[in-house]
Amino acid sequence: MLNLPSGDAYGAIELKQAEHRNMTWALAIAGLLHVALVGAWWLSTHLGGEEPPSRTVRVMKYSELGPPPSVSSANAPASLAVKMPTAPIKPKIAVPVPVPDEKATPEQTIPTQEEVAAPVADAGDGAGAQIQQDIAVDKIESDAPPPDFVAFEKEPQVVHRIEPGYPDAAKQSGIEGAVFAKLWIDKEGKVKDVVILKSPSDLFNEAVIDAAKRWLFTPAVMNSGPVAVWFPVKFSFHLSG
Repeated sequence: MLNLPSGDAYGAIELKQAEHRNMTWALAIAGLLHVALVGAWWLSTHLGGEEPPSRTVRVMKYSELGPPPSVSSANAPASLAVKMPTAPIKPKIAVPVPVPDEKATPEQTIPTQEEVAAPVADAGDGAGAQIQQDIAVDKIESDAPPPDFVAFEKEPQVVHRIEPGYPDAAKQSGIEGAVFAKLWIDKEGKVKDVVILKSPSDLFNEAVIDAAKRWLFTPAVMNSGPVAVWFPVKFSFHLSG
């Protein structure tokens, strides 16, 4: 209950004084209640509680303890009885049996190295003529194009040159430019094949191939011998006027 000042005096100052007095009484009462509650709890715990149970400890000697129980006795596998031989078993030793050596029959003959290297006669020919086959190594090598890169000491030199004609279709269209081709030059200096590498128009390709195949060269030389190579050549086409 709020205590107000008596009489006619009543204002802000009186309200502040009454608030301060009431707050002081409230704090004092709250502190006493807190102390009373804590004291009651302490008294009920230490005075009215049961005594803790007593523990009995028995000291035994190690000699009085029996063997510990087996942990794996329940899951232990059943023991298997193994019958051991009463007498040791002696190893058996095999007795070797002699075998006669294999002998070649008197009719069997062994060919010599000369007979093995000799040509075999044709079984289908009644005359018994021998087969002889000569392989031209140079001819086989000349039929296969050389690799893209072949080392040489001396490059091919042009002996006979034929300029390609200007195609009429390219001339009428006003097409100019350079055609780059590579020529397969064999060991005799002849052009075996022509491959177009770059061309401003396909109209020039046929004229270049026809003219290049009629060129003649001195063959490329490597280790004092001719070798087949690919040789690049440039053909220029320009319109005059």
